[in-house]
Amino acid sequence: MANTEVILTEKIANLGAEADVVKVKRGYARNFLVPRGKAYEVTPSAMKRIDTLKKKRAEREAKELNEADELARRINKLRVTMELETGGTGKAFGSITASDLADKLKSELGGKIEIDRHRIQLDKPIKETGPIEIPIRLHSDVVAKLHLNVRAKGSDEGKAEEEKADEKGFRAKPKAKHAK
Repeated sequence: MANTEVILTEKIANLGAEADVVKVKRGYARNFLVPRGKAYEVTPSAMKRIDTLKKKRAEREAKELNEADELARRINKLRVTMELETGGTGKAFGSITASDLADKLKSELGGKIEIDRHRIQLDKPIKETGPIEIPIRLHSDVVAKLHLNVRAKGSDEGKAEEEKADEKGFRAKPKAKHAK
C-alpha cells in the first residue's frame, strides 16, 4: 500500500494534533481525512499555512492546561466521604470503582464538570474503609489528588474512622443543613 503525507488541521486520536505532518495510507487520506477537512495534502502552499495551525494548537493546549489546573485546584480542596456496605465482621460486600468516584466527583463539583473514569488512577476497586488519596490525571502535566474517606455503611465505626482521617490530615466535608 502506498503512503502519503498530510498536514492535520485538528487533533486526531492515535495520529497527531494540529500542524503535525504525518504519513497515512493514501486511501485514508483521500477518502476520510481530506474530504472531512481534518487534513490537507502537503504542498508548498500548504506548508505556509502550518504557522496558523501551530498558533491554533498552542492556544488550544494553553486553554486545556489552564482548565486542568483550575479543576485540579478544586479537586485538591475536596474532602469526599463515601460509604461501603460491610458485614458484621468488617468484610466488604461491594466495592467503590472508578465509575463510582467519577459520579461522586460530578455531583460534588456541581454536575457541570464530568471527569472520565479512565483518568482516575485506581489500581483495583476500593474494598476497605479508611482514608485514601487517589490520583486523577487531568492532563499530561496535571495530576490532582482526591482525598477520599471510606466508611462502613450504617455503623458507629464511621465516626471513629472520620476521627482517624482527621488525624491523618484528611477532613471530611461537613454536610450542609437544608432549611425546610
